[in-house]
Amino acid sequence: MIDGLFAQAAHDDGREAFRTYLRDHNLPVTAQRLAIADVILGTDRHLSVEDVAKQLRSQGAAAGTATVYRTIEVLVRSGLVVERDFGEGFKRYEASRGVPHHEHLLCTNCGKVTEFRDERLERMTTLLAETHGYSRQRHRLVIHGLCSDCQRGAARSGVR
Repeated sequence: MIDGLFAQAAHDDGREAFRTYLRDHNLPVTAQRLAIADVILGTDRHLSVEDVAKQLRSQGAAAGTATVYRTIEVLVRSGLVVERDFGEGFKRYEASRGVPHHEHLLCTNCGKVTEFRDERLERMTTLLAETHGYSRQRHRLVIHGLCSDCQRGAARSGVR
């Protein structure tokens, strides 16, 4: 319950920060923009533009694909949303939530994205960079594979 309260407070703060960003940049604060922001800021999932549009439709909100794209661009510029490219042919977006740098596991079957953080990996990337004469600035790691749910489904169906 407490996690839910914190998540709601973070969502409300993000929504208000987006309103402020729009006003500060002389951009209209519209119901469509706020609905799109609510979808992305209100989840811990990594959503595609299509996912956002689908969610809006399920809520009875109307926003064209171009509006979704443009609003997401504004959300990214504001720093409230982070763009992710997992090499799937489309981009995904996640609320920045003040979460420190993290890596991703991507299920190649169902598309589920799992975030993880491992200090050993952070140390290893620094060591590898230094071994090759680099001063590490940043890195990105995406591990592609099958999530546990899809592995169980494959095992049940006899597929490997």
